[in-house]
Amino acid sequence: MFKKLDKLILKAFMWPFVATFFITLFVFMMQILWKYIDDLVGKGLDFITLTKFLIYASATLVTLAMPIAILLSSIMTFGKLGENFELVAIKSSGISLLRFMRPLFFVSILLTGVAFLFANYIAPVANLKFAVIYNDIYRKSPAFDLKDGVFYNGFRGFSIKVGKKEKDKSTLHNVLIYEQSNGIQDNTIISESGKMTVSADKKFLEFHLQNGQRYSEKGEYNSANNEYVQMGFKEYNKLFDLTQLNIQKTSDSLFMNNMRMKTLRLLDKDIDSLKKIPDSLIRQNRSDLKAYIQYTKYRDSTRTKKQTEVADKIIINKKVKSFDDLIPDSLKTIVRDQAMGTVSSIRSLLEVTGSVYDNQVDDIIQHKIEWHKKLSLSIACMVLFFIGAPLGSIIRKGGLGLPLVVALIFFMIFYLLNIFGEKFTKDHLLVPTIGMWLPVIILTPVGFFLTYKAMHDSQLFNKEFYYRLIKNIKSRKRKFSELKK
Repeated sequence: MFKKLDKLILKAFMWPFVATFFITLFVFMMQILWKYIDDLVGKGLDFITLTKFLIYASATLVTLAMPIAILLSSIMTFGKLGENFELVAIKSSGISLLRFMRPLFFVSILLTGVAFLFANYIAPVANLKFAVIYNDIYRKSPAFDLKDGVFYNGFRGFSIKVGKKEKDKSTLHNVLIYEQSNGIQDNTIISESGKMTVSADKKFLEFHLQNGQRYSEKGEYNSANNEYVQMGFKEYNKLFDLTQLNIQKTSDSLFMNNMRMKTLRLLDKDIDSLKKIPDSLIRQNRSDLKAYIQYTKYRDSTRTKKQTEVADKIIINKKVKSFDDLIPDSLKTIVRDQAMGTVSSIRSLLEVTGSVYDNQVDDIIQHKIEWHKKLSLSIACMVLFFIGAPLGSIIRKGGLGLPLVVALIFFMIFYLLNIFGEKFTKDHLLVPTIGMWLPVIILTPVGFFLTYKAMHDSQLFNKEFYYRLIKNIKSRKRKFSELKK
């Protein structure tokens, strides 16, 4: 009987989980697409490149889509079983809610492991590939598209404008080509008409210009001896390299040192190495400060402690009010200037060292954030299951109505806690161990509370319960007011 029951619950959970997972992943992917839409539009990207971009972007979102899919599917599963009174029948047969949740508990453990393996081994590779392909797309020039009266700047160092382009897409009128190679050496070509073709090897764009002028300026800035040249032509050919418009392949090694492209083992090594840097900075800072505190090298090493105390008593007996009383009047200005210079130098040294130290500490925190994020998002799958399953049994509603609303509320709480925890950690308000585990720390007691309520058939989401509660409060208030009179 139990085996059939396990199959029932697993079958009821599987399809909602698959559907909600891919829907959630699609929504997140659309969010990524809108985020980078300005960098994608107008680049003339082929279907394969755009598909790779979306796949790598979506791969980085799996660890975020997995928890909400488990939350929503568990609410839908238990809500549908409760709505069809199957849950009531199972409980009446003596099977507890925890026993009923056991198969999905093991599934949630399995999905937690899958989420961790994905976050630790697949996501770093996907992040690396995404960074590389995004860098290639970002650096790619816009697709060649000459529009009437609009400057085109896709070719490096050139601006091209045509007054009118015929319907054959090759005949041009009133062509203006402005070139700036370097410095003040500018060239401008103006032509009445021309033809635009592509070379036989598809590597060059050829402009065959007719009846025009070429203006050039050579020389130096702010010089009266600059050379201005004007040359008329009947025919003039100008070539543009079309390879500039293609995607330039970036090496993976350019982004491999980024913390998001590393596994837990590599992050551990980086953290251990980074922890040694602040200590070395402190030692180096102490060594550098000795050069400015020069009086230490003039101390009398032969003087004993008792002799030092006697000298101090002599100074006290002289009733010295300030340090100026110990300096001759002729040297006060010199000593004061030297002291101010020394203080200024020490201050500059400490500011530079402090800035480097803060950067290193921030780098360590960033690595720890990434380290804890891989684990916390995985454990969140299990935490949200213990929220979704009892919620579904309490709500007893299936489908995408109320379960979806409740799931979105809890996911927003989880997502905001995750953002706040990361923000507080970066601002040094929380240690990474607390900040990155903040959603798990807060939502785990909520899961236990909801499980307890579901085991005892709580009326937490029953409208009639709250209606009766309010009615009883009003009646007691009325009786109390009558007794008071």
